[in-house]
Amino acid sequence: MIAATSFADQDVALFGLGASGLSAAHALLAGGARVHAFDDMPERRQTAASSGIPVVNLKSANWSKFAALVLAPGVPLTHPTAHWSVNFARQQRIPVIGDVELFCRERHRLAPDAPFVAITGTNGKSTTTALISHCLAHAGHDVAMGGNIGVPILDLMPPARGRVHVIECSSYQIDLTPSLDPSIGVLLNITPDHLDRHGSLEHYAAVKERLIAGSRLAVVGVDDGLSAVVADRSEQAGKETRRLCVRHPVTHGVYAQGSMLHVADAGAQREFFDLAPVMSLRGAHNAQNAAAAVAVCQALGLSDKAIHAGLACFPGLAHRMQVVARDGQVLFVNDSKATNADAAERALTSFEKIYWIAGGRAKAGGIAPLAPHFHRIAKAYLIGDAAGAFAETLDGHVPVEMSGALDAAVAAAARDARAETGEAVVLLSPACASFDQFPDFQVRGRAFTDAVRRIVAQASEQETV
Repeated sequence: MIAATSFADQDVALFGLGASGLSAAHALLAGGARVHAFDDMPERRQTAASSGIPVVNLKSANWSKFAALVLAPGVPLTHPTAHWSVNFARQQRIPVIGDVELFCRERHRLAPDAPFVAITGTNGKSTTTALISHCLAHAGHDVAMGGNIGVPILDLMPPARGRVHVIECSSYQIDLTPSLDPSIGVLLNITPDHLDRHGSLEHYAAVKERLIAGSRLAVVGVDDGLSAVVADRSEQAGKETRRLCVRHPVTHGVYAQGSMLHVADAGAQREFFDLAPVMSLRGAHNAQNAAAAVAVCQALGLSDKAIHAGLACFPGLAHRMQVVARDGQVLFVNDSKATNADAAERALTSFEKIYWIAGGRAKAGGIAPLAPHFHRIAKAYLIGDAAGAFAETLDGHVPVEMSGALDAAVAAAARDARAETGEAVVLLSPACASFDQFPDFQVRGRAFTDAVRRIVAQASEQETV
């Protein structure tokens, strides 16, 4: 754990007692702060109190005595309306910050030159964070990985000389980190998402840009227009900027042509690594993730040989283009993390003959943006609340089966995919949130994996009879 000492002997309000909030509360207590914690959910308050965190009713507290409000990233800061705790803090002109801000302050105190890599983007940030960490660790570096990827940042080992912190940052976390200044800031892409929490695409993009604005080195994907503009502004401001691209060559950065990564430095181009044999890095979206990892690892001094070795043995992440089984010519892929159309597009462009399981709680725009890729879909198996709307969009383009539940969809897709003569892919890439049938995308992904394993096991038993 990292003790957060920047509020030692001061009173701090803390709202939101999920994983990151509990972590921040314990870190503040360890650093000598007087914590006054609260959550709107009684069960969370009870959990916090049982772990030794002082819980008070912040609605009736004296806010004039607080030095800061530490806010959990899932709590609305601005849109659709600011949370009541934020309004209380603003009335007293109290800064509203998050756990990443507490980390940044401790880094400044303990080891200001310790490498700190921060990664953001609408899609791909978890895989990129894990891939960078994997390459560094495989090369023998002391790596601490966390943030939005799962482990709260203050639960990691403290900043120290020689230790690299590789941190995934959501837009919510960036919004709560005024002193964010990573050694290397990575912005992969910007496409519409979380607009209910940011009010507009322009504000969402501006928040994302803040991550690289404070960095020493900016690594920026330029395949979408908004990110390309960010890269231009970064260079115009005189910041060292390396571009990532999977559509065309760049003069300073890393780009992909097909599965081949190329490194470009001041116009000089060279082939670097072929991703084709690495199943966990299949597809153009993973080429961008790998390009980012190459740029970061080179900047941190890894040799080409070390980076090659790390890329080659990357196991991938659960629920993100995760190959969970192969049954003859049928590949089963869990991409449950694809909770919007843009994320699902990355999976659809990675395969040629797809038996697609989609649906859940739809996001704005549905799956209409995926129309250019409908020719890759042999059949769609629709589940959840979005099934009807998705069926209308697919009508006349893709055969549809209204499966309703995930188990039924997996069984039907496996049946049809096995009838193919060549390679076929049963792909869960829902393009939807999970909340209509599952508590989160991880539970949805595990349900898919369990269903696939049952089907594969049944097929194996039948063959041996």
